Amino acid sequence: MGKISMAALILCMSLVALSTAVSVGEAAVVEHTFVVHEMNVTHLCNTTKIYVVNGQFPGPQIDVTDGDTVVVRVVNRLDHGLTIHWHGVRQIRSCWSDGAGFVTECPIPPGANHTYRFNLTGQVGTLWWHAHVTCLRATINGAFVIRPKDGRYPFRTPPAKDVPIIIGEWWQLDLVELDRRMADGNFDDNPLSATINGKLGDLSNCSGVPEESFVLDVERGETYLLRILNTALFSEYYFKVAGHTFTVVGADGNYLTPFETDMVTVAPGETIDVLMTADAPPAHYHMVALANQPPEPDPQIPVFVSRGLVRYAGVRGDNNGLPVPVPLLPDQHNTLPSYYFHGNLTGLAYPGRHRVPMHVDERLFVTLGLGSLCRGGKKVCKRRRSNETIVVATMNNVSFHHPNATSLLERYYDYGNGEGVYTEDFPVKPPHPYNYSNRELIPPGPLEEALEPTFKATKLRRFKYNTTVEIVFQSTALLQSDSNPMHLHGYDFFVLAQGLGNFDPKRDVAKFNYHNPQLRNTVQVPRTGWAAIRFVTDNPGMWYFHCHFEFHIVMGMATAFIVENGPTLETSLPPPPPEYKRCGANGLSQP
Repeated sequence: MGKISMAALILCMSLVALSTAVSVGEAAVVEHTFVVHEMNVTHLCNTTKIYVVNGQFPGPQIDVTDGDTVVVRVVNRLDHGLTIHWHGVRQIRSCWSDGAGFVTECPIPPGANHTYRFNLTGQVGTLWWHAHVTCLRATINGAFVIRPKDGRYPFRTPPAKDVPIIIGEWWQLDLVELDRRMADGNFDDNPLSATINGKLGDLSNCSGVPEESFVLDVERGETYLLRILNTALFSEYYFKVAGHTFTVVGADGNYLTPFETDMVTVAPGETIDVLMTADAPPAHYHMVALANQPPEPDPQIPVFVSRGLVRYAGVRGDNNGLPVPVPLLPDQHNTLPSYYFHGNLTGLAYPGRHRVPMHVDERLFVTLGLGSLCRGGKKVCKRRRSNETIVVATMNNVSFHHPNATSLLERYYDYGNGEGVYTEDFPVKPPHPYNYSNRELIPPGPLEEALEPTFKATKLRRFKYNTTVEIVFQSTALLQSDSNPMHLHGYDFFVLAQGLGNFDPKRDVAKFNYHNPQLRNTVQVPRTGWAAIRFVTDNPGMWYFHCHFEFHIVMGMATAFIVENGPTLETSLPPPPPEYKRCGANGLSQP
C-alpha cells in the first residue's frame, strides 16, 4: 500500500468522507481534504506504484452549485512537490488558487499541506482537477461538476442520472521517471492501455485473464448525462457506444447548441457533455475509447484502447446468449472525424455570456511546432534528432523555459517586472513565414533543417485590463503534424472558426462565427490546420497558456499572459490570501 499505512489511510478516508457543504445564504462552502499518496496497483501481471488522492483512481469528484465557494486542503505525502490545478475554473480575482506549478505558486513540499479557496459564479457544467507538476495528472485527477442554481438544465429531456466518463491512460513506468526522461529528450515511452474510469477493459489481458471493464447500468427509456473528459497525457480519443447516439449539450463548463452524433471526439484537457437515451433493445452494448494519431511519416505510438459495457436492466449476465455489439470506429490514423466534430459545435447563446467583442485591440498569430537545441549549450551540432540535439516544442519558434525556483505570479506581484526571471516580449508572429502545413517538413530535408533550430526562454505577454485579444493558432508540420489542444487558465474564450491548411486572413476571416461560437477553455487546433479565438482580459493575474499534450508541455509549448489590474478594487487582483504559501529558497512553497 505504498508509503502510507493502511491504518492511516483508513483514518484519512474517514476524515475525507466528511467533505462538507456549509450553507451561506443561498450558496454554500464546499470543503474537501485531498490526501496525496503512493499506492501499489496490479494490472497486466505487474504491480505498479501510482500516485493518487484518497486512495482513488480516478480521484474524488467535486460536486458544487453555481455560486458556491470551494475549499480544498491538500496534504502532500509524496516524496516530491506538487500542485493541484482546477482546470476550467475562471478563478475570478483568485489567481493565487489556480494551482499552476511555478506559474501561480511553488509546489507543496513533501509532508506539507496547502489550502485552495475559490468561488464559482457564472459557470455550469463539467470541469476537472488534476496535478500540475510533472506527469502526475495521469493518475491524480477527478471530475469537477458545477450544477445550476435552480437544478434545471436547458435540455429537452431531463437526465435521470449523470455519469462521469473519465478517459485516461495506464502507465507501468513510474510517472516521475517518465517526466525525467522526457525532460532529457527521451520520448520513446508509452502507456500500456487506455482506461475508462480507471478500468483498462477486457481487450487488455494478462495470461488470458481479461482486465476489468467499466460498466454502466441503465434502465430502458431513461436518459443519461455522460460527462466525458480526457485526462490522458498523450492522445485525443474517439468515444462511441454500440447501438446508441448522443446529443452533445455542453463542453468545458458551457452549454452548446444540441448536436446529434454517434461518436464524440475529446482531446486532452477537454470535457464534453452528452445525453444518451437507453432506447435500444435491452441487451449489453460495448463502449469503446480509441486513441487517434497522425499517420506516417509522423512518429508512431501503439494503439491505445479501452472497452466498457452498457448493461440494460433485466438482461442475463451472458447477454441472453447473444454476442455483445461492438461500435464501429474510424481508423486510428484518420483524424478528420475530430476536425468535423469540433467544427459542428456551436454555443447556446444566453444573455450576458455570448457577446462576441467586435473590436480587436491586439492580434497574435501563433505557430505551434517542434524544433531542436544543441546539447551542452553548443552553437553548432548535427540536427534531426541526433544524440547531439534535444527536440523541443515551440510557439512562434520560442520554446518556453519553465522556472524552477520561484513562481511567475509571485515575482510579478512583488516587483511588477520579471527581471532575471522572465521577459515580456513573447512574439506576436513567427520570425519566418513559411508553408506551415507542408508535410514535406516532417521527414529530414534542407527546408526542415533550416527551420528546426530554436532557443529556450521565459517569454510572456502583458495585456492591459479589458483588452480584446484575438489569437490565430497555426499547427505546423515541422518534424511532426500533431493537433494541439491549447488550454488557457483563468479564461473562457470564443472559438470563432477553424480550418485545414494555412490560415489566410483574406479568405478565412469571413468564416468567423460571431453569432453563436463556442465558449471554451481548451481549443483543439487541427492537425496542420488553424483555429481562431477571441477573449477580453477581464481577470487580472498571471495565466498559463499551454498545449495539453504532456510531452508538448515538457518540451516547451507554453507561455503565460500577464493581465494588469483594472481601475477599481473590484477589477484588481487582491493580495495573497492568508493560506497562500510563498516560495522558499529550494523552489518549493514554504511549510
